[in-house]
Amino acid sequence: MDRVDKKILSILQSDGSITNIDLAERVGLSPTPCARRVKQLEEAGYISNCVMLLDRKKLGLGLTAYLHVVLERHTRDHFERFEAALRQFDEVVECAMITGQDADYLLKVVVPDLDYYQHFLLHHLTELEGVKGVQSSFVLQTPIATTQLPLKHLGDEL
Repeated sequence: MDRVDKKILSILQSDGSITNIDLAERVGLSPTPCARRVKQLEEAGYISNCVMLLDRKKLGLGLTAYLHVVLERHTRDHFERFEAALRQFDEVVECAMITGQDADYLLKVVVPDLDYYQHFLLHHLTELEGVKGVQSSFVLQTPIATTQLPLKHLGDEL
């Protein structure tokens, strides 16, 4: 990966819908070599998905909560079943197995409002086999929210 590849990745992170012609111009290549590089980056696994980000609030999803979830048992089988069960809930937009807390998982949940959240918590999440406890924190503000990954550690400043 060279400086041009890193610049391509940086630009695509901020605007995945940029045309190949515009991308090529911004990185100083002609369109064909630029398209070839993007394809190589995809094939090498540096680019895993190309998505559009939606506006939560315009979609009526005004409440974001972070949940610390504790499981009753700490076996691979219990973890796998819990993770598989979570996949049925669109409200869970992120799930991380964590350490250093009194919890096994940290979930990011996005819902319309507190009533919806209460129903989700009481009728779905806490009903999952093996869930011992849940502690919720609600987002008041999000001063920093990005999907862009840092690339400086790759060297050759962008």
